[in-house]
Amino acid sequence: MANNVQGVIEKALTNLRSEKSRIDRQISALQTALTVVRNTGSDHAVAPRPRRKMSAEARRALAKRMKAYWAKRRAAAKAQAKKTTKK
Repeated sequence: MANNVQGVIEKALTNLRSEKSRIDRQISALQTALTVVRNTGSDHAVAPRPRRKMSAEARRALAKRMKAYWAKRRAAAKAQAKKTTKK
């Protein structure tokens, strides 16, 4: 009985070692492919555009527009809720 268990464990170890070597080869291939992709893509990459600065006046104007937008949305939602509750 003990010999049978030992044989099963040894066979499982052998299978796992072969699977590990197969996975190691796949990892190596993927790392190589990733290196190639990284090296070829960097030569033709377009630099990101610089971020535009917003003046304080423009920020205030935007805030005012957004407050009006959301007030209008809240009013419409409130009106819609009144319509549905009346029915």
